[in-house]
Amino acid sequence: MANPTENLDPNPPTREPEDEVEELNGDEGEVEEEEEDDDEGEDDDAVSNPQSLKTESLFRRMRSAPVPVRVHDVIVKGNTKTKDHIIEAEVDAVREASTLQELLEASRVANSNLRALDVFDSVNVTLDSGPPELPGTTNVIIEVVESKSPLTGQIGAYTRAEAKSSSVEASLKYKNIFGYGDIWDGSVIYGCDNSAEVGMGMYLPRFKGLPTPFSSRLYLSTQDWLNFSSYKERSLGLSLGLLSSKCHELVYTVGWRNLIDPSRSASKSIRRQLGHSLLSALKYTFKYDQRDSYLRPTSGYAFSSTSQIGGLAPDSRSLRFLKQEIDLRCAFPFGFYNAALNIGVSGGVTFPWGRGYQNRVSSVPERFFLGGNSSPVCSLGGPSALWGFKTRGLGPNEPKRKGDDERDFIGGDAAVTAFADLSFDLPVRWLRERGVHGHVFACGGNMAKLTENECRNVTAPKLLETFRTSVGAGIVLPTSLFRMEINYCHILKKQEHDKAKSGFFLTFSA
Repeated sequence: MANPTENLDPNPPTREPEDEVEELNGDEGEVEEEEEDDDEGEDDDAVSNPQSLKTESLFRRMRSAPVPVRVHDVIVKGNTKTKDHIIEAEVDAVREASTLQELLEASRVANSNLRALDVFDSVNVTLDSGPPELPGTTNVIIEVVESKSPLTGQIGAYTRAEAKSSSVEASLKYKNIFGYGDIWDGSVIYGCDNSAEVGMGMYLPRFKGLPTPFSSRLYLSTQDWLNFSSYKERSLGLSLGLLSSKCHELVYTVGWRNLIDPSRSASKSIRRQLGHSLLSALKYTFKYDQRDSYLRPTSGYAFSSTSQIGGLAPDSRSLRFLKQEIDLRCAFPFGFYNAALNIGVSGGVTFPWGRGYQNRVSSVPERFFLGGNSSPVCSLGGPSALWGFKTRGLGPNEPKRKGDDERDFIGGDAAVTAFADLSFDLPVRWLRERGVHGHVFACGGNMAKLTENECRNVTAPKLLETFRTSVGAGIVLPTSLFRMEINYCHILKKQEHDKAKSGFFLTFSA
């Protein structure tokens, strides 16, 4: 019995199995066309190139029916530092393939998994014939080239919906120190408002036989919300990534948090929450994204759900809360000028739990704050951005201790936002080739307080009556690192004390 994989190189990193069939057939077609021009050399070519005939026959069989095959061995080459079991763990599906079609698909997935480790410069998967005494078998040869420069760095400037101004972020990574695919990194984030965060992290693709990666991160951060809510937040904590896959993520965070008011002008609600508290929370995130692009989606849909429970430590200062966020996005192509309509709806609710929870208030940092000109098209994870409104510039508020004209925005226990964004190509070819396009948009959102029995006063008509809305248009300049927008925004509806205005805005979204 002939070996079906003899001298077959699927080269899964660059194309699907079907593409390989078409390419091989295309090559044969060229040969046949040349042979028609030279009938005298037809027999000589067939005899001198029996491998081409054998390959063509094999792919004909693959198109008509499954071709049985068994993987005899997986051979790893080129890894001078990376442990064999780290590489083999990413290609388990290859050993389970029972047909050549399954083997080609498993090889493509294995190649993608190895590249995702981010410790190799190149990865190549080849199928070779098995031992002659074992017909119908194949050896899978994995050739890797380890990174010549394990130390990498990155720096960028971004505007985030949860931040009140732009920030500069720098990170440094050292890859594969111990040969376990480990990545060690350090990062520094500095905001134009004097907010800062320093973090150190570690990532392991395999840890103690666990089927999912493990990560940990130690952080020290300072958030300055004096201009919006009259407090500064300082945190020191540790986060552990317990589960991480394509759609699921489970993270445990423990940290010591301190809220202070250097200005001594905080409102009554903020003053009640100043001081130290312990954060011990477990957060589960389910995310499913089938959009064709993150920067400019033109088709597909995405859904995200985040559930969080705090208060897992037996300490009286531990913050006990429940928090749920959902986000749904859809993109509909129009078929002309590359136009597409993106729509999205986000919602969230947080609530304290424990004895006497009806009369307790939620923690201010865990509440929802809307506003900010960061594009909601890029973000996915819950209600936040709202074009034309300043970050933390709407919703429940109270007068500060000093000055009747100044108020603190104290956030809401429930929030909802919605947007529609129509993107389209511009008529200038030079701009189209560089991805620069135009868009028109509309968005709206609202918040409400639910704790301290305030939920009794929340009704659908009242929420609709106080709904904030805005519309606008602009030009989008996407790059490989961020999305830059130059927009004109017009406020349609706002409430008293909201911080919003019509005008031009320049924003950067990660």
